Amino acid sequence: MRRANGRFFLAVLAALAALAVLTATVSQGQGQRGARGAAPAGAPGAAARGAAPPVAGPKPLIVDAKPVRSCESLATLALPNTTIESAAIDPNNPGICRVTAITTHPPAGDKVTIWVGIPTSNWNGRFMGTGGGGFSGGSAGGVNSPVAQGYAAGATDTGHAGASGNFALGADGKLNWQAIRDNGHVGIHEMTVTGKALTEAMYGTAPRYSYFNGCSTGGRQGLMEAQRYPQDYNGIMAGAPAINWPKLMMQSIWGSEVMNETGNPVASCKLAAATTAAIAACDAMDGVKDGVIEDPSRCTYDPKALIGTLAGDCGTLTQADADVIRKIWKGPTREDGSFLWYGQSMGADLNSLAASRGTPLKPQGFNFTVDWLRYWITENPQFDWSTMTPSMYQRFWEQSIEQYGIVIGTDNPDLTDFKSRGSKLLVWHGLADPLITADGTIDYYKRVVQRMGGAKETSQFMRLFLAPGVGHCGGGAGPAPTGQMEALVAWVENGNAPETLPASRPGQGTPRTRPLCQYPLVAKYKGSGSTDDAANFSCSTGF
Repeated sequence: MRRANGRFFLAVLAALAALAVLTATVSQGQGQRGARGAAPAGAPGAAARGAAPPVAGPKPLIVDAKPVRSCESLATLALPNTTIESAAIDPNNPGICRVTAITTHPPAGDKVTIWVGIPTSNWNGRFMGTGGGGFSGGSAGGVNSPVAQGYAAGATDTGHAGASGNFALGADGKLNWQAIRDNGHVGIHEMTVTGKALTEAMYGTAPRYSYFNGCSTGGRQGLMEAQRYPQDYNGIMAGAPAINWPKLMMQSIWGSEVMNETGNPVASCKLAAATTAAIAACDAMDGVKDGVIEDPSRCTYDPKALIGTLAGDCGTLTQADADVIRKIWKGPTREDGSFLWYGQSMGADLNSLAASRGTPLKPQGFNFTVDWLRYWITENPQFDWSTMTPSMYQRFWEQSIEQYGIVIGTDNPDLTDFKSRGSKLLVWHGLADPLITADGTIDYYKRVVQRMGGAKETSQFMRLFLAPGVGHCGGGAGPAPTGQMEALVAWVENGNAPETLPASRPGQGTPRTRPLCQYPLVAKYKGSGSTDDAANFSCSTGF
């Protein structure tokens, strides 16, 4: 047991290290894995798994575009409530003009840091906004990949440094509502306005089209733009969006709360054994055995089948273990057992949210939710989540929605203004995402369909694609989407709405490819040919 816990502790440290990288280099790619963030494709390790791969940028909209003023002269530009702190050519890359600006909202005294990168030549005539991960709004490095593809680009810290949620409490110990608003929606909007203004000032013409590209928190930020500031972007790419944020924060600690309340922490290898067993039981539902549960909602596996079996160094699975795992999959409930929200999907790594470690074994609260409870809900930095009872959990759930639903919930299905402007929204989510269940994204999409006049009307401006077996913003056993930004640009600028997204998973030899079908369609095997070749699958209403 001690050896197993030690290995798991190292894994947790590695995951936290990856999180630090992700929140520092967000939203520059298209196929990201990580901890609620987006990162540039092509970067090493976890940072390489971002919201758009390093492909050539789109065709320039302005032939041989040239700046009409120097990069350095942007420091004198006057913008409302904004100070240009610096404007200079990147000493390591003369092709980038880097601008840092600070925007405030008197009399609040807040400071939203904005980073803008503008190509000094070969500008493609477009602007791209990028997002963040967790509580981090974004980072200066977020502009690098878009600028390399010819975009002018922006990123922002949304008013606070670092990945902690402690900014919600001011120095006086009271909620800092301006900081909360900046993180919830204002910061990204200000970045967008400032980034476009700086681009227009440098080139003498405004961007012809503007796009937002983010995953996780970046995905939430993109959807918030569509909901609150529909004029900001012509196209939005939202991967694994952390929408329904107040519910998500409380759901993220559900497994640990169940273990704590029952006095039965479940060791890491027992949770892993349950995931492995569920995949084995439901893998072939689509007629293809590939280590992927094609549709977790149709998997009816019951962990009671594992009772009495050995899970490596963690020992034998018990009835109590099976009960906990079943509750994690079922998702948060009220004290009377009624539904609150969705649980982690079968096939997803349960240890990502419901980890236990130590001797004796103790459940660990997910770090973002621990911050949420301390700084946003109880307003007590010393609050110990493990003292939370079922009644407190239900009360905190309700408080989360009532207090923060409007400012950061990002679940408004009324996209009338976004649609009326001709803007497009492309959303994708991995079905094996261990951090943000795809069920929440599906729930939101269905509400948009209902509000906006049905599936046909909705598909004119919004499309959802689900990626079986894919983890958080990428990774996992399933093929992850590629070319999302290319598909979005083609939809916005040429009217070519995507029916499918290409997806690929590297492997030994030939990579596995699949089409990702527009929800609710699924990829069905045609019955012959390699199951690693997308050409042998077609979109269908069922398997």
